[in-house]
Amino acid sequence: MRRNYLALGVAAVAVAASALVSQAAPAPAATGLHISGRDVVEADGEKFVMRGVNHPHVWYESRTGSFADIKALGANTVRVVLGTGKRWGPSDDVAQVISLCKQNKMICVLEVHDTTGYGEEQAAASLDEAADYWIGQKDVLAGQEDYVIINIGNEPIGNTNAAQWTDATANAVRKLRANGFEHLLMVDAPNWGQDWQNVMRTTAQTVWNADERRNTVFSIHMYSVYNQASSIISYFDAFETMGLPLVVGEFGWRFASGEVDHETILAETQRRGMGYLGWSWSGNTDPILDMATNFDATQLTTWGQRIFNGANGIKATSKEATIFGGTPPTTTTTTPAPEKGCTATYSVANQWPGGFQADVRVTAGGAAISGWTITWTFTGGQTVNQAWSATVTRSGADVTAVNMAYNGNLGAGASATFGFIGSWNGSNPVPAVTCTARW
Repeated sequence: MRRNYLALGVAAVAVAASALVSQAAPAPAATGLHISGRDVVEADGEKFVMRGVNHPHVWYESRTGSFADIKALGANTVRVVLGTGKRWGPSDDVAQVISLCKQNKMICVLEVHDTTGYGEEQAAASLDEAADYWIGQKDVLAGQEDYVIINIGNEPIGNTNAAQWTDATANAVRKLRANGFEHLLMVDAPNWGQDWQNVMRTTAQTVWNADERRNTVFSIHMYSVYNQASSIISYFDAFETMGLPLVVGEFGWRFASGEVDHETILAETQRRGMGYLGWSWSGNTDPILDMATNFDATQLTTWGQRIFNGANGIKATSKEATIFGGTPPTTTTTTPAPEKGCTATYSVANQWPGGFQADVRVTAGGAAISGWTITWTFTGGQTVNQAWSATVTRSGADVTAVNMAYNGNLGAGASATFGFIGSWNGSNPVPAVTCTARW
């Protein structure tokens, strides 16, 4: 949740990220949503990429219609604000919240908000108290592992003694596991979620090792500390190097100079297959961060239009969880590449009435190539509206995609990807694709 302190423009401390790669110690068999490598996957092994928003439920408990509104705009996940009763709530309607998520075919990320700014905010709850709240709700959470992610505590440590985050988080994870929780857990960073001192970035491995089930995803909140592409990319790169899972649990938009670079967040999370959850649906005391005015889905704000309907936004990239009947992407692949050549795989990653997102993976054969050209012919009257990571041109039904300067050189067996947003009317058959290499 964005607070006024974010506008202070705190300078980031240059702390080197740990270069340790996650040690994949054996863990018990996964139940429901779980971590595989760096990805969140469902029980059937299908990768699940969160595309959703935060809903301030604890302060607006009567706004239950928001769940359907958020789903109708394309979200596959909703992060729901709850309270333990220490500051807000208590939220004793967890069963009803889960039911609303399931009715609307969205994965529920449930979070305790009372922990916000602990150590700096006097009224805040500790992570240990948050764990006690979840234990008190265990009877309604048990058996919901396919549908629910437990975000132990929102922005659980402020800027005072942020280093306490590591032990406090590890202990909260251990406490939930000791009490039989098998759910995918989500842990927020300190520094009011922004980790500008890089405590989570440096000690994430310790928290990961504390989870006997190896089933924890790390969550960074990105506001004005992340006002440049370099800071965002650097943070994402650090977790990629460590081999640990990361999502953007909250972020806003660049409504003023010095605010968060939301364009980079959207583009980079899509490129990396990372989840994101924007803040927030409605009801902010600072309404510039509202996506819908007065909870009215027909009155989307600038931010709402951008995150739901823009490039790399929710409508373009969200895929419904397979537990709700969502189907895996449709794919076609060319014949194997010759020694000097390439193949291309065309996938319909997401589809909605009148529109779709397609991804194409290009793979070099047994020798390095210096460039590639992909061609196909649409047979259902489809069109390409917007593309990324390739120069895409169309002549009638024939489409040609040529690599960019940065992704044409591929070593033997290496791959590059590009994608586009398209339109369709009537049908959207997957075309056969041809890859021509240069060397």
